[in-house]
Amino acid sequence: MDLQVKLDGHRDLAGQIYRQIRAVILTGRLRPGDPVPATRELASRLGVARSTVGAAYDRLVGEGFLHSRVGAGTYVSTAVRSEPPDQPTGGALRPRADWPAARQWEYFPSVHAKYDFRAGVPDLRLFPFGSWRRMMTGQLRASAMRTAMYGEAPGVVALRRAISRHVATARAVDAHPDNVIVTNGTQQALDLVARVLLSPGDRVAVEEPGYPPAWDLFRTVGARLVPVPVDADGMVVDAIPADARLVYVTPSHHFPLGGTMSLPRRMALLAWAGERNAAVVEDDYDSEFRFGGRPLESLQGLDRGGRVIYVGTFSKSLLPALRLGYLVAPRSLYGALAQAKFLTDWHSSLPSQAALAQFLDEGLFARHVRRMRTEYQSRQEAILEALAGDDVMTPLPSAAGMHITVLLPPDAPVDTMPLARRAWTADVALHPLSDFYAGAPPRGGLVLGYGAIERDRITDGLARLRGCVT
Repeated sequence: MDLQVKLDGHRDLAGQIYRQIRAVILTGRLRPGDPVPATRELASRLGVARSTVGAAYDRLVGEGFLHSRVGAGTYVSTAVRSEPPDQPTGGALRPRADWPAARQWEYFPSVHAKYDFRAGVPDLRLFPFGSWRRMMTGQLRASAMRTAMYGEAPGVVALRRAISRHVATARAVDAHPDNVIVTNGTQQALDLVARVLLSPGDRVAVEEPGYPPAWDLFRTVGARLVPVPVDADGMVVDAIPADARLVYVTPSHHFPLGGTMSLPRRMALLAWAGERNAAVVEDDYDSEFRFGGRPLESLQGLDRGGRVIYVGTFSKSLLPALRLGYLVAPRSLYGALAQAKFLTDWHSSLPSQAALAQFLDEGLFARHVRRMRTEYQSRQEAILEALAGDDVMTPLPSAAGMHITVLLPPDAPVDTMPLARRAWTADVALHPLSDFYAGAPPRGGLVLGYGAIERDRITDGLARLRGCVT
């Protein structure tokens, strides 16, 4: 154990050593059973007599903080109960005045509820761990690691090729491998776009309601957010401010209301962006899970002016812990975005990228998505059946994704966070709809995910939730 001890002056050296070791034990930095350096080693490192260190150790042994084993060394006593500090270490430094308040724990809280209706959480039990383990093991062999150096910032070529084939086939995205950049999830893709396109004071149009982690990210570069209302056809293009530099949308499956942007509205948005030389970020976060209806072509596939940046993720379809996503960029932005990726973290994990490329090329991803789509459709149907005729929770139509939004009676409070807290006490985890509005929502509602809850728990979970609402 490399124990840091600092001596000040030449007075009471044994006492200084005693107090510092005692402090690190009491704060839990040295845990019961941890070894401490031998007296000869610590004395040599500190430039003091061995007897000085020995005196400090003898005192700690006498008080029960340490115990010695002949021939084995000196260890922290297993009888010691450490108490970590109540608060993290403070400091005089402060973030920028316009830095947004962090809400990561609010959006994806670390909860373990019996009835988990949180949105955006996939069912980890459906993941093919055996196949993924085989591919990762193959990539971590010495023979597969052709070089111990760093990789290319845009990502492993094999994965960029596999992604371009996948999005071209499944989403009609006009993608070449040299338009693809592999990212650590959607959030990093948005971060790269913000770094390259936005300056302090630029206006960014976002959907209202929408996705707060994206809003907060745009604010970190000093952008001014403009919430734009959403109706049955998607974002209301006529309400976008004329000077917006960027528009962020979820057209294939609006988050969180669940609707799809109509074709006329898509064409209107592209025309608006062309007239004002603005960028559009298309977040296609869970497009793999469409259960019915004719899927509309992606915005990027309709774009003829090179103004749409297409963003996708494997967090919803595979595992959030993998942190793998991608963006498809116009050629005019690709070099700057690749440089931003390099400056941010150089590149994403090379073994994970290579394993994912193999996973896609062998058809395992398509097979996995088909299985998940069938299961999620079954769970959505179970929710709709349980809420059929319900006069308290009215589901909004949605033909895709991993969540569904329900509206409460018109006279219910629009701030549904207190309701979400009551539900948590009943072992039901969910998101209040009010969390996804920049201002006050027009009506109270809840966002119910079905990725993390088994089908046979849905009816009981909704019954518990109904008891919290009424």
